[in-house]
Amino acid sequence: MVHQSDAQVSLYLEDTYLTDIAAHVAAAGRDEEVGAWVALRQNIFHPQGGGQPADRGRLDGHEVVPVRHAATGLVVLRAGDSGGQGLDGLREGAAVRARLDAELRLLHAALHTAGHLVEAAGRAEGWTLAGNNHFPGQARVELTPSEGGTQPADDEDRDKALDRLRAFVAAAVADDLPVTADHDAAGRRIVRLGDLHAAPCGGTHVRSLADLAEVTISGLKPKKGRVRVSYTASHRPLS
Repeated sequence: MVHQSDAQVSLYLEDTYLTDIAAHVAAAGRDEEVGAWVALRQNIFHPQGGGQPADRGRLDGHEVVPVRHAATGLVVLRAGDSGGQGLDGLREGAAVRARLDAELRLLHAALHTAGHLVEAAGRAEGWTLAGNNHFPGQARVELTPSEGGTQPADDEDRDKALDRLRAFVAAAVADDLPVTADHDAAGRRIVRLGDLHAAPCGGTHVRSLADLAEVTISGLKPKKGRVRVSYTASHRPLS
C-alpha cells in the first residue's frame, strides 16, 4: 500500500530504489516557512523525520530539498539555493523530471535498516527502544533496560554485551532476512525484518539484510539509565 492523499502519492515508501521519474506538480507556492516550494503528485523524496535525514536531488535543473510543509501537510521541495527563483515558474499540472541523489538515498536506507537491526539485537538483551539517530556519522540507538533486562555494570559486562550484539547482527545479515512493509489495523506502516523484528516506521529501507555492508557496532555506552549503541553501515554496490 502506498501512503497517499488527494494531492500526493508517497512513492518513497513503496520503492527505495526508485530515484528518477517523470512527475507532475500537484501544488506550488511561496511562503515564509520554506520560501518557494513545489509539491509533486508522484513524490519520491523522503523528508527528514523518524531519525532519518532528508533526501537530496534535482527537479529539472534545480537543486531541491524535501520538507514536510505544515500548512498543507504535503512533502514539498524547496530550492537548495537561497533564492529559489527556479521554482517560482512551476505551476500545478506542470510536467517535471525528479531525480534523487541515489548514493545518498542508499546510505540513508542502509543506516535506517541497520538501526532497526541494532534495536532487535537490543531487544534480545531485554532492552526497549528509547530513541534513535540514523544520520551518517552520528548513527546510534538508545535503549532502556526493561523488567528482566540489565545494564552493563562495568567494562567486562560492556564488552560481553558488545560481543552478543555484534554476533546477533552478523547472523541476521548472513541469513539475508527480507525487509518488508505493510500496514496494521490502525493504518500504521510497519517495517519487518523477516520474523525477527517489526516496528512502526516511515523511513526508507533496503530490500533484504544482505544488502547491508560494513555493519559495525562501534560502541556501547551506559548513561543515565539508558544504553547507547553506536553503529555504522553502508549499502552493497548495486549489481
